[in-house]
Amino acid sequence: MSLRRFILYRVLSIIPILFGVSVITFGLFHLTPGDPVSQMVALNPDITASQEAQLRARYELDGPVWQQYLAWIGNVLTGDFGMVLRNNRPVSAIVLARLPETIALGLFGWAFALVIAIPTGIYAAVNKDRFGDTVSRFVALSGISIPNFWLGLMLILVFSLWAGLWPVIPPSRLPLYHPRMLWYLILPGVTIGTAAAASIMRVLRTSMAEEMNEDYVTAARAKGLPERQVVLKHVLRNSLISVVTLAATLTAGIVAGSVVVEVVFNWPGLGRELIVAINAREINLLMAITLFTGVFIILANLLADVLYAVLDPRIRYD
Repeated sequence: MSLRRFILYRVLSIIPILFGVSVITFGLFHLTPGDPVSQMVALNPDITASQEAQLRARYELDGPVWQQYLAWIGNVLTGDFGMVLRNNRPVSAIVLARLPETIALGLFGWAFALVIAIPTGIYAAVNKDRFGDTVSRFVALSGISIPNFWLGLMLILVFSLWAGLWPVIPPSRLPLYHPRMLWYLILPGVTIGTAAAASIMRVLRTSMAEEMNEDYVTAARAKGLPERQVVLKHVLRNSLISVVTLAATLTAGIVAGSVVVEVVFNWPGLGRELIVAINAREINLLMAITLFTGVFIILANLLADVLYAVLDPRIRYD
């Protein structure tokens, strides 16, 4: 199977997965007590029983569950996720307004993880069982063990409250693309990327240490290739397959961790909006954010599979 056919096959294979995610998302929130109309009635006791029935008919909530699902998924496919009742704004407008902040935070966390993990993993593998390797493994184990919320609070305590170096809460008037926003992105980005950096470093170090004992590495050295070229061109490329395999899992962790990190740093992304929606019981907004999160994780898995096939061509024929 060629790479192009492999990518097409993987893209088509996510369609039933997306359908399953939409069914599970709608089903879970349908099982919870209440619906958007019940919330409207709770917010406005003057709504009569006949008006409540009219609202249920208007929002297509008076039919069987399967009809409600078809109506909801039909609207979702056209970009209509319903309304947020507390401010009467479209859900899609709120999601699209918050999504760039969450993507920026996730990308910064990934960039931080790769910048830290790849050089450290290479150094630890080349200096296996030496002092530097031991120290890097201890730091990596600490990075995996520390919860995001605790690390975030410690960074705020040290760098913002004690040292006074970093302001934490981003001004609401500044757009995301303003250069000053990068300053506010550093601490939450470091918080969300630390565990990923530690995991990548440990996997890369182990994979490279195993690859350096392979025959092709001995042959490359016997040909007189410089050690730097052997490590960076041959060993690192083969070892990155293990990192790509781990990438999808780490992406899911970064997406899930963004909820806690955005609340700790008051970062205006989807994670913080999710907490607000839970407290206000905004069902439409909760379903939209849950669906977006599921789709994002599925696409991350798809990207990881494609990269896996690019790095290891044998995968295309499986």
